[in-house]
Amino acid sequence: MKKGVWLTGLLVMLLALFGIIPSAVLKKGEAMNKENSVKVYGPGGPFGPIDELATRFAKETGIKVEVTSGPEEKWIDQAKEDADIIYGGSEYMLTNFMLSYPNIIDEKTRTELYTRPAGILVRKGNPKNIQSLDDLTKKGIQIIDVNGAGQFGLWEDLAGRKGLIPGIRKNIRISVKTSAEAIELWKKNSKYDAWITYESWHYRLKDATDLIQLPEQDKLYRGTPISMAKRADNRKEARLFINYLKTEESHQVFQKWGWK
Repeated sequence: MKKGVWLTGLLVMLLALFGIIPSAVLKKGEAMNKENSVKVYGPGGPFGPIDELATRFAKETGIKVEVTSGPEEKWIDQAKEDADIIYGGSEYMLTNFMLSYPNIIDEKTRTELYTRPAGILVRKGNPKNIQSLDDLTKKGIQIIDVNGAGQFGLWEDLAGRKGLIPGIRKNIRISVKTSAEAIELWKKNSKYDAWITYESWHYRLKDATDLIQLPEQDKLYRGTPISMAKRADNRKEARLFINYLKTEESHQVFQKWGWK
């Protein structure tokens, strides 16, 4: 490689690292083109936009990114071995992860991506004509509650501001720990009418849900934190990818998937 070409590639990479230019300007071959891929782990909620952007990032930089998502118990053992990046479905979720596994997250690199609002998922066609949180208190409504996975206390926070906790509580038919469990129940049993969750899940379940958006004054937002791992093997590439996720182009992808 000629010296001038090598110096140009190095300069572009350094500028992207420090956020002076978007990572999107990197061309394939100019980035650090290692055989090892950047390993990313986290819950299922933010998987859609992060995985889409991982594919774009690989095409633009030549750096492969593998995103593994789902309930923590399915990937934690592997993440302990090779994680470069960990993301959360909410701020408290990543904090709980750090408390449970204090030697994985590099807290100095933790940063926030974008917030996402809560809404109500209902059956296609909205046969129970659910239009608001108040409607969830009506007789005969059956609600799924996810008591974890970034949604811990979500329905209670929404209902509490409107004095609806008793009414919604009596209509919760089942509580589960993960969104994966809720999705399985939703698809298997049509008796469930509603799920108070993030709007973003509708974009993963368009074939099985309609979305009822709450008025802005009633909405709650939670964050999407991301951090490098302490023992990341591909630190420079991981940092490039995180910077890429924070560009305006990437923000637009997150918005398409239901983020603010």
